[in-house]
Amino acid sequence: MTTPTQWKKSSYSGGGEGNDCVEIANCPHRISVRDSKVPARATLTFPTSAFSLFIEALKTLTQP
Repeated sequence: MTTPTQWKKSSYSGGGEGNDCVEIANCPHRISVRDSKVPARATLTFPTSAFSLFIEALKTLTQP
């Protein structure tokens, strides 16, 4: 498995010292996730379809 080179930080990440956030990298058949505070540590990798379902489930939980 290759290491992603194009990481994106969440748009919800604020400035200053409170940058508790994740970054994601989109690869052809998977999504990689890492902690933005310690990017050299291990990443989690999910199949793209499973990650998409996860995001959709989060959206339904956060809707009023």
